[in-house]
Amino acid sequence: MPLPLFIATRGSPLALAQANAVLAQCRAAFPSQKFELKIIKTTGDKMQAASLAGAELPKGLFTKEIEEALLAGEADLAVHSLKDLPTELPAGLKLGAVGKRADVRDVLIYRDAAFTPHAPRPTPDWSPGQKAAHEPRGFKRGLTIAKLPPGATVATSSTRRAAQVRERRPDVNLVPIRGNVGTRLKKMADQGELDATILAAAGLVRLGFVIFPDGRLKGQDVPAGLLAAPIEVEEMLPCIGQAALGIEIRADDERLEKICAVLDHFPTRQAVTAERAFLSGMGGGCQLAVAAYAELLGHELRMRAVSFLGGQPKRSEARRVVPEAVQLGEQLAAELKQIAPD
Repeated sequence: MPLPLFIATRGSPLALAQANAVLAQCRAAFPSQKFELKIIKTTGDKMQAASLAGAELPKGLFTKEIEEALLAGEADLAVHSLKDLPTELPAGLKLGAVGKRADVRDVLIYRDAAFTPHAPRPTPDWSPGQKAAHEPRGFKRGLTIAKLPPGATVATSSTRRAAQVRERRPDVNLVPIRGNVGTRLKKMADQGELDATILAAAGLVRLGFVIFPDGRLKGQDVPAGLLAAPIEVEEMLPCIGQAALGIEIRADDERLEKICAVLDHFPTRQAVTAERAFLSGMGGGCQLAVAAYAELLGHELRMRAVSFLGGQPKRSEARRVVPEAVQLGEQLAAELKQIAPD
């Protein structure tokens, strides 16, 4: 038996779900090769209390330690949420494959008006007979950003999501939120001061959650009374690489390239190539207030992009033939940087 190949991943439930999906693909395609998972804790995993909106946070927040393991030969392939993978990789590493993209949309999570929530917890200065400071409120099914009540509180630590919410609803109160998907769902259910939060549809699906057409959100350990409403890309453009998996490998290893050839999904690879070229042209960094979405339409790639870096939203859209994916991203970045105010 050949020596096992190690697939590196973070240890969060979502990261493990994604890595196990790739592990199953590898085992099915290469039954004579042994594959094992290797869980690595990253800087981002250690910074649970930090806001991700700060420019002072290091690049490669969720990838640095994993990449060090690849370079040291302690791991062979690494599975990332592609949105977390920097556009510039360390010398000696490359993006070996891009997995098939899942649902690219974001999802608005909120409490059901028909559900009676738990009694609100009193604040420390509460006294008997006094109304609790934050009584949870629910909403009818089919809630949208436009239908949020004036002054509603939306929890998100994404600068991209926050900017797009603020554009449509400048009255909305935006607050940070941390934790994995399960933690955020629990916070949404328990913290009455929050009216809604926004999660990625792909993450929910990969964790086994189901969003029914009537808005019900079902899955293991979903708090009772939560509803979900997908946000169409016309209303909220996704993060660069959202819903795609990136397989990172050493650049000089032919064994790994043969494996990646099986894992790579051509349409997704072309789309995210354009998106990552756009992000690189805008300055790189997954916390920039920019968004882009490319999709393969026949022999062309169509890409839509928005930048909030100048304070006001600037949008652009273009099409190019598939071999010009990089040029497409660079073109939109140049256009948005040109029209953005100094």
